[in-house]
Amino acid sequence: MTSDAPAIASAPASAPSDPDDVAVDALAADAPTRLTDRKRQAIVDAAIAEFREHGFEVANMDRIAARAQVSKRTVYNHFPGKDALFDAILERLWAATEAQVKLPYRGDLPLREQLLMLIAQKLAMSDDPQFLDLARVLIAEAIHAPQRARDMLCRLGGREEGLTVWIRAAMGDGRLKDLDPAFAAAQLQALVKGFSFWPQITMGQPPLDKAQQRQVAESAADMFLACYAVDAAS
Repeated sequence: MTSDAPAIASAPASAPSDPDDVAVDALAADAPTRLTDRKRQAIVDAAIAEFREHGFEVANMDRIAARAQVSKRTVYNHFPGKDALFDAILERLWAATEAQVKLPYRGDLPLREQLLMLIAQKLAMSDDPQFLDLARVLIAEAIHAPQRARDMLCRLGGREEGLTVWIRAAMGDGRLKDLDPAFAAAQLQALVKGFSFWPQITMGQPPLDKAQQRQVAESAADMFLACYAVDAAS
């Protein structure tokens, strides 16, 4: 894969590297980090739009810089190439997923009540246009370059999704049968995503309304507990 390298010479050490960076230096001492973070976020947003419109291989760093309204050098100051930008998109998608599912297991609450809260958070992500854009970009690239997807998943392999952690805790508390937590989490997510994720990603269907979300959540929770709960009344 050919990389899109910057076609500019290195600036002297004493010269400002970029007009955007000069603007950062001109701010008060506590402000540059916030401005730098905003520029980085704008670049990642622009990359998402560029990758979705053109695909990874055809995506162009000049267009990404123009979309982000920064110079090309500023883009390269943050990201050495498209691979690094793609990794940043993956990290953002993972962070969005982790942020949504942070409910700890509670031994004093019914399992069904907790499952409904967890599923509700999953359903909320499918209402988020930015989350869906991130997912579309990553899924398209995984189809086009499966090895890249495998490499990214390997790098993230040490992280455990929140639902898996919850299932393991409920199993350790003796309220779920002995099972593979990762498999059970994937199974439950498949029940949900078949109605509120894949139809929106692949067929452009609108998000589920509140009544539909409730129906999906309740039926998924009931099916999961019927299969795995030690006490059916949990």
